[in-house]
Amino acid sequence: MPKAQPMYLHRAADGSPPRIRRGYDAKFRPSPAYRASLPDMMIAAHDAIQGGHVPIQQVGVSNFRLPLKFRTKQGRILTLEASVTGTVSLEAELKGINMSRIVRSFYDHKDKVFTGEWMGKILKAYLRKVESKDARLKINFSYPMLQPSLRSGLAGWQFYDTAFEGVMTRGGDYRRFIHFDFVYSSACPCSAELAEHARDRRGVYSVPHSQRSKARVTVEAAPGKKIWIEDIQALCARALQTETQVMVKREDEQAFAELNGAHLKFVEDAARLLFREFEGEPRVADFRIACAHLESLHSHDAVSVICKGVPGGFTADFMDFRSLVC
Repeated sequence: MPKAQPMYLHRAADGSPPRIRRGYDAKFRPSPAYRASLPDMMIAAHDAIQGGHVPIQQVGVSNFRLPLKFRTKQGRILTLEASVTGTVSLEAELKGINMSRIVRSFYDHKDKVFTGEWMGKILKAYLRKVESKDARLKINFSYPMLQPSLRSGLAGWQFYDTAFEGVMTRGGDYRRFIHFDFVYSSACPCSAELAEHARDRRGVYSVPHSQRSKARVTVEAAPGKKIWIEDIQALCARALQTETQVMVKREDEQAFAELNGAHLKFVEDAARLLFREFEGEPRVADFRIACAHLESLHSHDAVSVICKGVPGGFTADFMDFRSLVC
């Protein structure tokens, strides 16, 4: 019988123990000296850097989640689940960053109520800790707002996908953005005209097509001004009029049909209607708006992008329309 081959991590066929002993010592506690002895790849020799000797514009962590506190416009404090992305720049001479420092810097402020100034403090803190020149932070969350029905007197919670973003540049500039998704109904003006033509000329009943649609509004607040999430929602609702409903009885459904009939719109109309509202808002320094109408007639979507046109500001370079599917 051949001799059993020794194993490194598992017991061999003949019962002999593995060469490497495995086990977790739950009682072990590292001393300061032990911690100091741990190897750190982030300060490794330059020859440990692989690939091109070039800087990296953004490196960090994405989608680490924690509960954060947000203040509503009415002064209430909401605790919401948030997904955080934090990145910094990396110079060519450095192997990498200690990514856990980004998370730890964030947790140092986890009990504070979120504000734009609070986000700026976090950016400055982890810029110091990772010795970087640029930093970016984005916090995604779903923001609840109680919305009334159209006629029945009911109300239901509408949830808005929202993100706060802060950018700290090596020149010391700090910029803040709010990304806000607004879901609405869009009834096609062309289809409505054709349906009426069929009824008028041939007595044929037909239904104009409409679809669930989404606008993603990105705004930069004017210096010294504060715009609330509730303000952005109100601007979108005033521009488009046909926000999708939460609580609906028959009288609400009838009202929504009438509302869509009163506010027919192409995707081009939606972009221009939103432009008019945000362009006239003094608390907004710059904005970009991307709209997607998820066509019920076509097998593709109708899309549009518009921006305020501020020199050096946002450009209409949005192409991630798949993220607007709702």
